[in-house]
Amino acid sequence: MADPIGFLSHARHDAAKRPVAERVGDWREVYRDLEPADRDQQVRTQASRCMDCGIPFCHSGSAGCPLGNLIPEWNDLVRTGDWAMASERLHATNNFPEFTGRLCPAPCEAACVLAISPESGGAVAIKRVESTIADVSWERDHVRAATAAVSTGRTVAVVGSGPAGLAAAQQLTRAGHEVTVFERDDRLGGLLRYGIPEFKLEKKILDRRLAQLRAEGTRFVTGCEVGGTGPGALPVEQLRAEYDAVILAVGALRGRDAPDVPGRSLRGVHLAMDHLVPANRQCEGDGPTPIDARGKHVVVIGGGDTGADCYGTAVRQGAASVLQLDQYPSPPVQRDDERSPWPVWPWILRTYPAHEEAGERRFAVAVDEFVGAEDGTVRAVRLREVVVRRDPATGARQVVPVDDEVHELPADLVLLAIGFEGVEHLPLLTDLGLALTPRGTLSCGSDWQTPTPGVFVCGDAHRGASLVVWAIAEGRSAAHAVDAYLTGASDLPAPVRPNALPLAVR
Repeated sequence: MADPIGFLSHARHDAAKRPVAERVGDWREVYRDLEPADRDQQVRTQASRCMDCGIPFCHSGSAGCPLGNLIPEWNDLVRTGDWAMASERLHATNNFPEFTGRLCPAPCEAACVLAISPESGGAVAIKRVESTIADVSWERDHVRAATAAVSTGRTVAVVGSGPAGLAAAQQLTRAGHEVTVFERDDRLGGLLRYGIPEFKLEKKILDRRLAQLRAEGTRFVTGCEVGGTGPGALPVEQLRAEYDAVILAVGALRGRDAPDVPGRSLRGVHLAMDHLVPANRQCEGDGPTPIDARGKHVVVIGGGDTGADCYGTAVRQGAASVLQLDQYPSPPVQRDDERSPWPVWPWILRTYPAHEEAGERRFAVAVDEFVGAEDGTVRAVRLREVVVRRDPATGARQVVPVDDEVHELPADLVLLAIGFEGVEHLPLLTDLGLALTPRGTLSCGSDWQTPTPGVFVCGDAHRGASLVVWAIAEGRSAAHAVDAYLTGASDLPAPVRPNALPLAVR
């Protein structure tokens, strides 16, 4: 059994990062490379802090991991040094633990019983244990191609190769279906490839998992826009004729803009993804990015993950300064039990590794105007202190200045990282007879099937921009639904329902 006093015997220690001066000079992941024996021993100690609680909220359906990761089980297997069985239990619920272990903000840790009180020393370092199990699995050849024993003869098309599409494809391939993944970009991975910076996820980690999917029999077609009209496009009529079922995992990449802010049309004001995608392409060897922060005063608008990605990218490009703006006040350092009681997702200040490297963050401010130079490029931003509130009559969100004072700050490059509005307006959707919901997503029934028979949806296209762990969970669940649609029943796992919501937003 687990060590019931492990958390009293050992303090929480997250993975050590490389020195700032070293890591800002390259695009490698920010964490130190440890000798395998030292790494494994440190992680075994961290895993021993797990108490194997009677009710493991860390993987509860409403507060913790939506994948239902068997966290207490593989924590104890790591504690005892059984890495092979830990890998088996981890992969039983998660197709891509190396992705979630690096990218997920860890609702499992927020729901850990040890997160109830700071006096416990903090939650178990679940992400660290998870990513280490994944890495050890590859190092010791525990990850193998799992090929189907029997082919069903049924064909499935998956449109989109992000984490949701890849999870659905792997599950259905293993169930014996012939699966083809269509990706409009030149490389596979969706946001994992071109949205997530290299310093958070080195693409060799993505590529080795893609090699496993290929070995299992999943077929991939890149540079193919389903429903498009350009070279390599696949007409929807042909798609429907050649495949028995279709899964739409096209993401929610329509970036939120700020068209009403004066000066938005100035050169040098860009959406976040216009900066991140070419920066990632440069790391892939595709040549220099057209939006380079080198020597510039960079202002990042938006306080979330995408803003932090722009922040770290600008630092590595050699920005003269980086400033990240957030309309909301600075959250508390520790959980406020009145506002977000355990085990819900806490409202706290989240500091990313990029914030330790350079630059500055300012809270409770909003851009009043982008100021241009004579040549039409942005040269400054004008800020005002604000409060965000709800209109008592309509409930609409309002950003209200607290006074008339305006602060002007230099800005040669402005990046809008203020969220996503939903699925792009794709010809594919029109040709399939599908319309977006008011939230900009695609609706589905309890079986993940859209109003168009035989067409299913999962991931951000259904949920809206969300976490990688939710994308994988929805991909696995949609695969179960498609398998049942094609064969009448399915033994594939279905960890979430289409209407599932984390406890924090109920």
